[in-house]
Amino acid sequence: MYPHALPGPALLEEMCAQARLAEAAGFDGLMTSEHHGGFPGYLPNPLQLAGWILEATDRVWAAPSPLLLPLKHWSHVAEEIAWLACRFPGRVGAGFAMGGLARDFEMADLRFEDKLERFGAALPRIVEALSGKAVAPLADDRAIARCREAPIPLVSAAQGPGAVRRAARVGIGLLFDSLQSPERVGELTGIYRDAGGGAGACLIRRIWVGAPPSPRYAEQRRFYESYTDERIQKHWGGDELVSGADASEVAEKLSESLRVSRCDSINLRVHVTGLPPEEARDQIRRVGAEVLPRLRSGLGRIPLDAEADRAANSGPDSSEAERA
Repeated sequence: MYPHALPGPALLEEMCAQARLAEAAGFDGLMTSEHHGGFPGYLPNPLQLAGWILEATDRVWAAPSPLLLPLKHWSHVAEEIAWLACRFPGRVGAGFAMGGLARDFEMADLRFEDKLERFGAALPRIVEALSGKAVAPLADDRAIARCREAPIPLVSAAQGPGAVRRAARVGIGLLFDSLQSPERVGELTGIYRDAGGGAGACLIRRIWVGAPPSPRYAEQRRFYESYTDERIQKHWGGDELVSGADASEVAEKLSESLRVSRCDSINLRVHVTGLPPEEARDQIRRVGAEVLPRLRSGLGRIPLDAEADRAANSGPDSSEAERA
């Protein structure tokens, strides 16, 4: 879910309307992400937005994913997520990231240089809490205590071997970014499994059915390049847009990307800079009606490497910056 260039009230109405449309179209869940200070294409309150989306829908799950974990104290974030899950049982997940924009930290009066230390310290503790392993006094919170019977699904943003090994150590799943090639993601997923990671891995792909608005996607990539570390960019593929003349071609490409990436879930995005809301709604309808049934059918015939990896590493759920 991405915001459009609309006034605040109209923007939230549009996002809730798109959430309802995605639910009707057959999507399983919706993710919201975080940046601050009016950063283009993002909102500062992904957890609050997830709650509004859940209130506006009946079936889909919602996950603030990724939340920038170093910006707030992990215990407060855990309580807020757990209480949202009490209000919407079985419909809440969460994802965490270290953060890559200095101004997000400056606005919180935090040092950008401390992000890795803060993230590394907070991640295992919030995973324990939301997996039902909190200790007092946090364990005395009734929503946190409920996680013992209903642990919350969690992922961590990952762009390199250090990040996937960290995720394996703390027992959390993986969320890859939209510009990493399936081959690169497959390598990282393999490292994660070798390190004992037994949770899920989610591939992000930007998607378009029909002729894509190519100039907008080129502009979007330039925007990402303007603030992303070059050491991350060297592992990007091309534009990594999955598009095709018809839904069958798109579904086939997505299935192949999942196979190569060794992931077992996929996050589909129709977002691009300057996209009018009506075009986003049209793509949500088309992807839901035409692509999702073909994709689900095809996955039943494609042996995902992740399934074999999980079988080989069956057991209890269980450095450097994210790019390392």
